[in-house]
Amino acid sequence: MPIHLRAEPGDYADAVLLPGDPLRAQYIAETYLDDPKQVNGERGLLGFTGTWEGKPVSVQGTGMGCPGATIVFEELIQLGCTRLMRVGTCGGLQPHHALGDLIVALTAVPADATAQHLVGEPHCPTASWELIHGAVHAAKELDQPMHVGPIVSSDVFYNSDDGQYARWSSRGVLGVEMEAAALFTVAALGGIGRVQGIHGGCLLTVSDIVVEGVFERISDDELRAAVDRMTRVALMTVTHD
Repeated sequence: MPIHLRAEPGDYADAVLLPGDPLRAQYIAETYLDDPKQVNGERGLLGFTGTWEGKPVSVQGTGMGCPGATIVFEELIQLGCTRLMRVGTCGGLQPHHALGDLIVALTAVPADATAQHLVGEPHCPTASWELIHGAVHAAKELDQPMHVGPIVSSDVFYNSDDGQYARWSSRGVLGVEMEAAALFTVAALGGIGRVQGIHGGCLLTVSDIVVEGVFERISDDELRAAVDRMTRVALMTVTHD
């Protein structure tokens, strides 16, 4: 049994959605899964397993930031999970973004220390093509507009570098969040056990606009609706055969 996810192999499904907020994990489980069962509550990292359209799916909160989230990713791999899809929020970095937009991440600039510790040399954390391809097709099937491209994973939420968002934006980075670079890296490595066939992906809802010197925050109702749209795309993606 892992240290932080107090579960046994079989308690989690092969496919896991990974919101940062444990209460969002509970919301997704209770709203979308049939017969959800709580499989973890250690350290408030709520995890649930149920079914969606007859297929097993788990939802596990990761907390904020790459170091803590990496513990969750590693322990899920230890428990036999192979499809790990982050479903989070981000700051939108492009002028054409609107609050509530969906982003499908291709790569994540590792502006965090965790991915660098895991690899130790220049590295481009990249999502699994299987999950990227599946998410794009699921969004199209649901008539859900999306942006597809690079994001950045930062170690800081309150950033003292006033010009950094503008620099990222000028290089075409779509959004800033705090966990994807580590997820993509852990999945590519197969965790510390070097397990083959681990897929990592990331869908993001634009909850803030942080571009051109303007900060805008989404309302709670708009955020819930946008997360619902993102969750449907994610569920279709991770359960696709």
